[in-house]
Amino acid sequence: MSTVIEQPVEARLVAAAPRMPSIPATLHYDRSDPFAVRMTFPAPATLEGVEVCWTFSRELLMDGQEEAVGDGDVRVRPYGYDRTVLEFHAPEGTAIVHVRSEEIRGFLAATNALVPVGLEHLQLDLDHDLAELMRDAA
Repeated sequence: MSTVIEQPVEARLVAAAPRMPSIPATLHYDRSDPFAVRMTFPAPATLEGVEVCWTFSRELLMDGQEEAVGDGDVRVRPYGYDRTVLEFHAPEGTAIVHVRSEEIRGFLAATNALVPVGLEHLQLDLDHDLAELMRDAA
């Protein structure tokens, strides 16, 4: 069984300049980091011309399907039944994208099949992580 899930999604950038009706993005989940998801935007879709990757909690993405959540750099909220809004806040500015909720729900279902919600802690090897931390500190 694979330990990684990657799903391409179509994101619609709100108030884009230059105007870009939709951009490809990829949602990524790795069982070795069970509480997190990543959303990556390719270089041509960014103002800086470099790939941009945002990491945030799977719980934030799940909860954002039902209500507005997030107080930090990433915020998620439903936009009707068929769209989800993701806001990415950085010192350079804010990017707001709409993604089809169906794509996000499908991705979340796949992550839940790989690592059920509430059992993420079973994927962690705390002894190994502590040993690595202590090795790096020496």
